[in-house]
Amino acid sequence: MHQIEYLSGSLYLHPGATDRALRRYREFLHPPGRRPLYPQESYCSCSGCSFDDVRHARDVLEDALERLPERARAELGRLVKPLDTVFLRRTLPDPFAHRRQWCTEFWWYRRLADRSEWG
Repeated sequence: MHQIEYLSGSLYLHPGATDRALRRYREFLHPPGRRPLYPQESYCSCSGCSFDDVRHARDVLEDALERLPERARAELGRLVKPLDTVFLRRTLPDPFAHRRQWCTEFWWYRRLADRSEWG
């Protein structure tokens, strides 16, 4: 993990980013209950503030998964997959995702988001 973070050349995959992304993803999904969760849009795109948007944290995890060797990828995947299941269950599909100006192949951007996930 450390090696890909150091050698990636990616703006967002830097030393410690994968750990931070995993913690942020867990933190977002932590509130108990059945109420839907809405990812918060980040107001700043710097590498620190961008984690305000949990979808960015998921982007970082996806980048790491794509770069890791098979065994490490499987290990990280075992941590991420159950979180993805909870994310899908606790967020709502965006019925207008196909009409957005920008499109993405990542499913986590096709869920409803709010300005602030804390209210």
